Amino acid sequence: MTTSWRADRAGFRFSGPDAHKLLNDVVTGPIPNGGEGAGRWALLSPQGKILAEGLSGWAEDGWWLDVHQSVADDFFKRMKMYRLRANVVIEDMRATHAIGWSEQAVTGAIAHQDRLGWRMIAPVETTTAWLPTDTDFARTRIAAGIAELGQDFAANETFAHDMGLDLLDGIDFSKGCYVGQEVVSRMKHRGTARRRPIIVSGIDALAGSAVIAGGRDAGVIGRVVDGKAIALLRLDRINDPQAVTIAGQPVSVALPDWASYQFGETASED
Repeated sequence: MTTSWRADRAGFRFSGPDAHKLLNDVVTGPIPNGGEGAGRWALLSPQGKILAEGLSGWAEDGWWLDVHQSVADDFFKRMKMYRLRANVVIEDMRATHAIGWSEQAVTGAIAHQDRLGWRMIAPVETTTAWLPTDTDFARTRIAAGIAELGQDFAANETFAHDMGLDLLDGIDFSKGCYVGQEVVSRMKHRGTARRRPIIVSGIDALAGSAVIAGGRDAGVIGRVVDGKAIALLRLDRINDPQAVTIAGQPVSVALPDWASYQFGETASED
């Protein structure tokens, strides 16, 4: 099975007696405590905006996390700050390990499974047979309606609910406080999420183009592959899904299979 190289992702390894506690206390999602599964998570600002997001998984006596390259330096700096005196080793693996994706696990690499397939992590020198682009992964991700920082939105602009982390098991609502937890909890209990991931197809425009619904700007599209993209859109502005355009041309909009929200929903004003 072929692995696609994800050059836009950076890997970090957390190990030591206090590593699980550190991660659990700082990021939104449940941190796997052993096993091969991957947990989705985000690191938030105190205002609840996403600063980094990705998957976490256990392997080789540590937790492996990946983030977008554009926020890797900031993520590394913040996690070292949050570590304080905890007994945790945080390793920046960018120079030695590559991040990839495959539909099935591949031998010779660390493999963690999530709903999109398998995240692969391997020493750079062993990845010469990997496909040099991540187009296959992007196509799969867009079809599933799963947005990513760096591909579909920028850091410090988007709430966890906006990208659907509450519905993608990327928020642990039963654990204690973490950075930005108060905002996440308020949005859950008051129903104040306004934007949600929408799959847009029939696009003949660039990433960042505005989505117009009912004559109003509802959001912008992310990375475009085969005329399809994910957009984090204002649901209350899509009263007629048949009347949505980009750059003056009609497009189709659809909800992800995992969505519990609907077009036309109005968030609470509380």
